[in-house]
Amino acid sequence: DGAAKICAIAWAPNNVKLAVCTSDRVISLFDDSGEKKDKFSTKPVDPKHRVLLPVRVIRTYANYKSVPGPRIEPRPPAQKSDTLPLDHQVTDKPVKCDFGAGSEWSYAVIHNGSMGEKKVICNKFVQRSAVTCLVWLSEGPIVFGQADGKVRAASHKTNKSQTLYATESYVVALAANSRGTGFLSGHADGTIVRYYVTEDGSAETQGRVATHPVPPFALAWPLGHVLAAGCDKRVVVYGKDGHVSQQFDYSRDDTEKDMGVACCSPSGQAVAVGSFDRVRVFSWSPRKALWEESRPVEIRHLYSITALGWKKDGSRVACGSLCGAVQLFESVLKRSVWKGKFELTYVGPSQVLVKPLAPGSRGVSLKSQYGYEIEDVRIMGQDSFLVARTSETLLLGDLNRNLLSEVTWPHSGNNEKFYFDNPTVCLVFNAGELSLVEYGDNDILGSVRTEFMNPHQISVRLNERRLKSSEDNKKLAYLLDLKTICIGNYV
Repeated sequence: DGAAKICAIAWAPNNVKLAVCTSDRVISLFDDSGEKKDKFSTKPVDPKHRVLLPVRVIRTYANYKSVPGPRIEPRPPAQKSDTLPLDHQVTDKPVKCDFGAGSEWSYAVIHNGSMGEKKVICNKFVQRSAVTCLVWLSEGPIVFGQADGKVRAASHKTNKSQTLYATESYVVALAANSRGTGFLSGHADGTIVRYYVTEDGSAETQGRVATHPVPPFALAWPLGHVLAAGCDKRVVVYGKDGHVSQQFDYSRDDTEKDMGVACCSPSGQAVAVGSFDRVRVFSWSPRKALWEESRPVEIRHLYSITALGWKKDGSRVACGSLCGAVQLFESVLKRSVWKGKFELTYVGPSQVLVKPLAPGSRGVSLKSQYGYEIEDVRIMGQDSFLVARTSETLLLGDLNRNLLSEVTWPHSGNNEKFYFDNPTVCLVFNAGELSLVEYGDNDILGSVRTEFMNPHQISVRLNERRLKSSEDNKKLAYLLDLKTICIGNYV
């Protein structure tokens, strides 16, 4: 009946666990359906100081294309949840960073291999100032902000931390990009800073991006933009250069309150923003080249939303409140069934979950790395391979080995013929041209002109006989004419 704040929520990268952190320093673990499986409590670095302040963590999710934004639908409450994988416990003395999130639930301080196993402290990072927010980048270290304005990075491998940059303003929020290579920091004076921790081919300029009118407690980094919101009841979208691109103003809505948390979808094409009794979802429309708001989700008596977590496959959003409730929502555009064998769940314009209907089977998450809308998905090759299309690319995948490829492919009227006889490479014939796509590689291995389209007259060998030098051995033999065999080397 009173305040029992959900401090943080996070999904495991493999989508099988949900962690929720409550105000009493207890971290609960749930399975992907919301059933509670395990819990453990945390302790201060110094036992003399028992007053701890749990820290909120912001996570990101995926975006959609030219269709309306993902529809978030309520699911049965995950009972009364309470924890998050990334969490710190702070005293008025030196601070200890307690957790981070890894695919095996490896935290900055606590390692949990599977449900019910013993938790082991694996790292401790003592700080001179209180930790206020934290993210664990998939391609980098644990990054946390502090009350003194510093943004620091901690390595769980070396058990050391270092200052990335220092400001004079309290860090109110951190938000990672969808690639896990960089992050944004929001400060009490409104400053928003962009920083990369690893090399990124599409990296934007580092440094101050913009100055928000109020502290950007709700901060997200979707593809190509920065979204910020706070106590002024406005959601502002900034472009790469920091100029205001769009603004959603709710200041005249008496039912709207402060916006305190934001969460980006895994694809970076949608952002959920939590306020009082309400979750708003903003989706990118490529055809209109602007952000659009979906119908907000109204939840009476939920009170202020304090934590959001978007599942890594994009299918669900977990929402925690000031009073200790945790709700699970589905984020689904549409569903379809392929020949009674596979369920196709479109969680975004550029992301589809493909799952066999057979009990106990695990599916794959098909995602366009370029953010293109997936228009067609087919299961082929004795139900072991998939083929999907976008306006500019072709997606191929091996369902048994979970190897997916996306290659640039011009529109050809859908006249291609696909052959899946080779376990490592797909043969694609189109207009007298043969293309080879190796599963798991996003580049076409090679293309040749041939009129002989019988796969039994073509031989492909990829690393079947490894050379002593351990170099790749990739060769193709095909017919130039009835009397000529051509052998190509594609290393």
